[in-house]
Amino acid sequence: MRLGLLGGSFDPPHVGHLLMAQDALDVLSLDRLVIVPAARQPLKSEDQTPAAHRLAMVQAGFAGVPGIEVDPVEIARGGLSYMVDTVEEMQRRWPGTLLHLLIGGDVVPTLPRWKDVDRLLRMVQLVVLSREVADASPGPDVVVHGGVVAQRLATRRVDVSSTEIRARVRSGRSIRGFVPDAVATYIASTGLYREKSRVTESAESRSGA
Repeated sequence: MRLGLLGGSFDPPHVGHLLMAQDALDVLSLDRLVIVPAARQPLKSEDQTPAAHRLAMVQAGFAGVPGIEVDPVEIARGGLSYMVDTVEEMQRRWPGTLLHLLIGGDVVPTLPRWKDVDRLLRMVQLVVLSREVADASPGPDVVVHGGVVAQRLATRRVDVSSTEIRARVRSGRSIRGFVPDAVATYIASTGLYREKSRVTESAESRSGA
């Protein structure tokens, strides 16, 4: 089986994530693509939307997409999220499976700061995604950390980011078309990104923190 892993904060997930995932499924001929929202990104600030909200949005945004499933493995594990631990878990579940780890081109420079990155790169086929074309296509291989050769996949260019979406919500502007409708509905119904402190306090009170 050819299995793809796509991790991230997804704060919130947007249409670019959907297109990237679909492109990876098609071009890499994956049997399954697993979306893994992080509990807490070790290389980002602690000012992150509670994991329960991000998981709910990812589940809503990718619901019903053939070949794609959302796995809360990192959120269930808790603490800082390290991809090497997640890959080890996937290997235990599906021994002998070829694992394709998908990362954005902007993430490549951070690889030296990842936990046990050399061991991680020996366990997966790394795929570097670059959003720069009208139609997805494979590109020339690229050399990343430690001389590892990664596969390059050019995906559709979509000029939208989670940062921009959060800013639009804070300023009261519409995000329809930026995110799947189910995600827009979730954000509106919970008040996410409008009064962040209130959302965080609410999530913490539910968890008993």
